[in-house]
Amino acid sequence: MGLFGKILEKLGITKASADSTPATPETTPAAPQTQPVALVDVVAQLEQRAAANAQKLNWRTSIVDLLKLLEIDSSFAARKELATELGCPAELMGDSAKMNIWLHKTVLARIAANGGNVPKELLD
Repeated sequence: MGLFGKILEKLGITKASADSTPATPETTPAAPQTQPVALVDVVAQLEQRAAANAQKLNWRTSIVDLLKLLEIDSSFAARKELATELGCPAELMGDSAKMNIWLHKTVLARIAANGGNVPKELLD
């Protein structure tokens, strides 16, 4: 499991539900209908974790703080590995600040794409 898989796991977004898509008649005529995947309230979880944490962590703007709240390695090496896993453009990989900004936005967007309820203002 990659680092992004660990993020989803910590948030309670299972790989099976994240990968499931409803069957359509065009693709599988005999396939049973699937139930929609329930959204995971990411903000509530992270706010609860932040309130219980002794450090003042701002997960809304910092990838380091987000990873710390999820108890995932937030070192530069780990962030670089995560950025590589998620396809960070090469020109951003050499500048840690730019990489971190890209990584934070991309992680939140991917969480939302996998069933996390992330508000639009955090995805802009």
